[in-house]
Amino acid sequence: MSPLRPDLVGCWVFRVRPDGAPEILMLKRSPGRIFPGVWQCVTGGLEPGERVVDGALRELVEETGIGPGDIEVFYNLDQVNLFHADHRDAIEVEAVFAAHVRPGVEPQLSDEHDDRRWVSPAEAAALVVWPAYRTAIEQIEWLVHNPQRAQWLQAGAWAIEGSAPPDPPG
Repeated sequence: MSPLRPDLVGCWVFRVRPDGAPEILMLKRSPGRIFPGVWQCVTGGLEPGERVVDGALRELVEETGIGPGDIEVFYNLDQVNLFHADHRDAIEVEAVFAAHVRPGVEPQLSDEHDDRRWVSPAEAAALVVWPAYRTAIEQIEWLVHNPQRAQWLQAGAWAIEGSAPPDPPG
């Protein structure tokens, strides 16, 4: 049996302030798109044959201009969202990631979004609509406050090769 391949990827972007508190990048969907005005993370579809992690990184660059040199750690949030997509009359699957970016990184928005904010986890939770988004926000807080355990969620070849996880950031 072949593995389940997601339709979509989601990528939450966060940075850590000097006082150790996380800030989450929230993006507001532009008018004329599905769910206009909704605050969200980076989201998008996979291209045929594209690795899931590569799709998340590509969407991150396309929607924010944030690239590999801006990322301190890229995480697999161990979260897969299943939901009914009314516009397609189908169940869709989204693999969820998080990018811990360097201090001072600022996004350059594509036309998919018309506003952005760096906010606290509590503010992010108040902005979002879907419960799965609140779950991802909670996971980001957990990553920041549990670096020894968070290292196991780092996306990358170490998990495939079977070696020990990389050293935690910081």
